Amino acid sequence: MNTKDAIEMAQDMGLDLVLIAPNVKPPVAKILDYGKFKYEEKKRKKKAKKKTHGEVKDISMRPNISDNDLNVKLKKIREFFEHGSKVKVRIFFRGREMVHTERGFELADRIIKELEGESQVEVKPKLEGRNLTFMLRPTKK
Repeated sequence: MNTKDAIEMAQDMGLDLVLIAPNVKPPVAKILDYGKFKYEEKKRKKKAKKKTHGEVKDISMRPNISDNDLNVKLKKIREFFEHGSKVKVRIFFRGREMVHTERGFELADRIIKELEGESQVEVKPKLEGRNLTFMLRPTKK
């Protein structure tokens, strides 16, 4: 349709001519109430933002953590996954523990194996200064 005719038609209806896809040949336009369109678009974006849980939660522990304490930490990580949050696990070394960084890597592997069906490794375990960090994200159900 001719642009001039489309504008006249929109004005006769008391609505606006809105360009939907300007880069397509021929360009696509729609006749609609622009204020209502913007309101609904804003509402849609707000609803989509509400559904995303892009939070990153932190869990810290030492490499020589006891089994019971580790189970408590794993339970907390699972709770974070239920809310859709990612979890950054930090194993920190103090003093002479730096000599035995392999214990930290063993602990990281153990955590990853425990949460195998529930999570994916987003960032692999790596040593940054006195901290061994890695990131886990929940798997989609």
